[in-house]
Amino acid sequence: MILKRNFHPVRVLGYVQAEMTLSLLISVLVWLLYRYTGFRYALPFSVAAILGSALAIFIAFRNNSAYARWWEARTLWGSIVNASRVLGRLIINFTDSHRHQANYEAGRSETFKKEMAYLAIAWAHALRMHLRGQGEWQQLKHLLTEEEFIEFLRVHHKPNHLHMLFGRKLYAAMANGTLGGFDSFQVEGQLLALANAQGGCERIKNTPLLRQYHYFTRIFLYVFIAILPFSLVGDFSRAGIDLLMIPVSLLIVFVFAIIGKVGEVNEDPFENRITDVPLTAICNTIERDLREMLGETDLPPKALPADGFLF
Repeated sequence: MILKRNFHPVRVLGYVQAEMTLSLLISVLVWLLYRYTGFRYALPFSVAAILGSALAIFIAFRNNSAYARWWEARTLWGSIVNASRVLGRLIINFTDSHRHQANYEAGRSETFKKEMAYLAIAWAHALRMHLRGQGEWQQLKHLLTEEEFIEFLRVHHKPNHLHMLFGRKLYAAMANGTLGGFDSFQVEGQLLALANAQGGCERIKNTPLLRQYHYFTRIFLYVFIAILPFSLVGDFSRAGIDLLMIPVSLLIVFVFAIIGKVGEVNEDPFENRITDVPLTAICNTIERDLREMLGETDLPPKALPADGFLF
């Protein structure tokens, strides 16, 4: 996620270098033809204006849709943070509330609280890597038991497998008296919230924005790039400033291209790019919060922006 207000011009141009290069080549070619040959076929500026208006509508619609996807992704991960905190609170408080029971065992209860909290942390990190297509599963080894981690590596859908572990540990705790008979109802509610958020994230990941919008926006942009110099060269030549047509064409194309690129990079918010939802920072928040709720003080460092970007 980009936090800084100003961007490096070279890095910005890197996003639209193909469009700018094409615009430069066509603009120079049209200028050379108009200046040094008998070519005098200029188009009315209204042609470029009408095409630019249509292109602006396509870009605006795609950008709105892309931002809606990005914001939904951020909202889903916000709900994951909230549900994780509530889950940790319920597990800890429910477990501690059974201290007066005859079958209460302090060691067993403390182990259960830690295992469930660490499992929630592992699930958040696993979902992050699952969405980003990363395979750095060794990072989660310290959050699971050895047997659980070996089983975890074997399965295909790792976040879903951790949900199964949640269920096993929860009902094992009810069977041995660590939790009461009705405690699972509220805990299951938070597990359901996590599962729904996971499903929403996977829907965004696996369902691209309609390719028609992307395809026709790109085609219209290239047509606009090709036509614009022909619509400008006549007026600029009559004013005696025909060479100025080239930078003006580049400027107009840059505006359309960069606005279009803004929507394009926001379409997929889980690709581990600087424009994406900061999943690493969010998982760091979940881990710090849950471990602090357990009473731990040796917490991982808080994730901070680097060079204006939060990952």
